[in-house]
Amino acid sequence: MSINADAQTVTGTKDKDYNIIWFVEACLSNALRLETYAQDAESAGDSELAEFFRRAQGESRKGAEQGKALLAQRLGK
Repeated sequence: MSINADAQTVTGTKDKDYNIIWFVEACLSNALRLETYAQDAESAGDSELAEFFRRAQGESRKGAEQGKALLAQRLGK
């Protein structure tokens, strides 16, 4: 039995669906972490770095939204 087959047996979720769920969670977790980094940069007076983290945070949010939409589409089938 392959590792992927074991994961499906253990979780009860198809690996491809689980992978999308994991991706969404990782994006949202990253967005939260980046908020802390942006605030730290702002506190240190580094607006350039804070803006960098805010842009990255926006991309993480975008990834989460795209993943949620894809998951909803696939689970609706």
